[in-house]
Amino acid sequence: MDLSNMSLGDLRNLQEQIKQEMKQREHQEVQKAREQIMAIAQSVGVPLKDLMAAGGRSGKGGKSGAGAGSVAVRFRNPDNESQQWTGRGRQPKWVKEWVEGGKSLDKLRV
Repeated sequence: MDLSNMSLGDLRNLQEQIKQEMKQREHQEVQKAREQIMAIAQSVGVPLKDLMAAGGRSGKGGKSGAGAGSVAVRFRNPDNESQQWTGRGRQPKWVKEWVEGGKSLDKLRV
């Protein structure tokens, strides 16, 4: 298709037609994928909502059972043992205060 001979108005019309065609094809592809997923779920005898929920629960590495996905406590406040920290994420206020007080983080290590 030679676009160089088309007027600006024709190019804009073509652009709009392309946008509409792309939306329609994307919709068709999503519908096709949805039908394939439904067919797979039916073939294994699992309701789709259960299949999707099970996929969300397994998380990284496919761990399952009690404690799956939990991280061991690495630090504990000696003054209040209910205050614990895994060492991941932001330091809790009590850890920050401990370190700012000139105390070693190693003394909190479990």
